[in-house]
Amino acid sequence: MYRQGDVLIVPVDERAVPARARDARGEPRDARGRLVLASGEVTGHAHAVPGAGRLVREPGPYGPFLLELPEGGRLVHEEHAPIVLPKGWYRVVRQREYVPGAYRIVAD
Repeated sequence: MYRQGDVLIVPVDERAVPARARDARGEPRDARGRLVLASGEVTGHAHAVPGAGRLVREPGPYGPFLLELPEGGRLVHEEHAPIVLPKGWYRVVRQREYVPGAYRIVAD
């Protein structure tokens, strides 16, 4: 398991990855060519993977993602040390917080 700020990265056994995720196109890359896992609403910084890979949004109001890194990769952020990730599949979970009557994604 890996954590960078408010983003949690959990390895997933490839056999547990749903077929719809394996067949999905994936999220588009940003203008810098990165897979953005979480954007900072306050700072403008991003938790991102600059190399090869694919990010697939799962259904749900908080849209956890599945990240495929066929060659491994690095998770980078302007305010954190990079994290090296081995090749494989990962679930990307954003930290949430409770506010009266609801949950919301933590703002960076």
